[in-house]
Amino acid sequence: MKHASAQTLSGIGFAILSVACFATLDTTVKHISASLPLLVALWFRYFFQALATTAAVLPQRGLRVLLTEHPRFQLLRGSLLFCSSLLAFFGLKNMPVGEFTAIVMITPLMVTLMAAMSLGEKVRPLRWALVVGGFAGTLVIIRPGSQHFDWTVFLPLTLVFSNSWFQILTSKMARTEDPVTMHFYTGWVGAGLATLALPFVWETPSDGFIWAQLILMGITATIGHYFLILAFSRAPAATLTPYLYAQIGFAALGGYLVFSHVPDQWTLVGMGLVAVCGILGAWLTVREGRV
Repeated sequence: MKHASAQTLSGIGFAILSVACFATLDTTVKHISASLPLLVALWFRYFFQALATTAAVLPQRGLRVLLTEHPRFQLLRGSLLFCSSLLAFFGLKNMPVGEFTAIVMITPLMVTLMAAMSLGEKVRPLRWALVVGGFAGTLVIIRPGSQHFDWTVFLPLTLVFSNSWFQILTSKMARTEDPVTMHFYTGWVGAGLATLALPFVWETPSDGFIWAQLILMGITATIGHYFLILAFSRAPAATLTPYLYAQIGFAALGGYLVFSHVPDQWTLVGMGLVAVCGILGAWLTVREGRV
């Protein structure tokens, strides 16, 4: 029992470290967007991850890391994550980090909705209520009809849709595929897609500070995903999900420290509602005995 508890605590610790990395990545993306074309930054983020993963895995696994039963699904999964990253980069350029993150964090609730519609899963009324509550929190953040509502809010909303399909596909593939192989393909598929656009947008970083930000993006993206893999290898998803909502807090802190942005009271209410519904959804998952 003590060993199991220690495993769970370490999983929670890695989950919190991972979302701290992701919040740092998002804050850096928003900052660098004023100095460099976003597609160049996106290419560097994926190319760094692909090279780092290859350097870490290839000496131990050799070409066995390439073995997969579903190469088409690997390509689709990598493409979905690339689309999500592309939407995230452009969304962060145009929105505050905290508000953007809060909207994206309705993804687990959207996964519930999409699983019910596409996979025929039975969903309890309370879970439907939490889905509605999460979307209500999103509406409070974006406030249709107010000055806060413009075309940019469709970027994180579209990201929620693509990321939900990514998570559903990941869940199905994880039953038969090696997580390390999935991570390997994710990096190289993203790097390959970004390289296609690179000749049309390339701009050499002009100073050392921009290079430092690019390196920080690559490090936080790579380590963040690795920490997330470690977290889910040590604790059930239902246990970890509430702690993933700490990313909203880290993102709001990054927005304040770097951009001096403080969300207004209604935005804070919406962010809180999204977090509460997500956490209750994870608690309900534990009650239902799901993993």
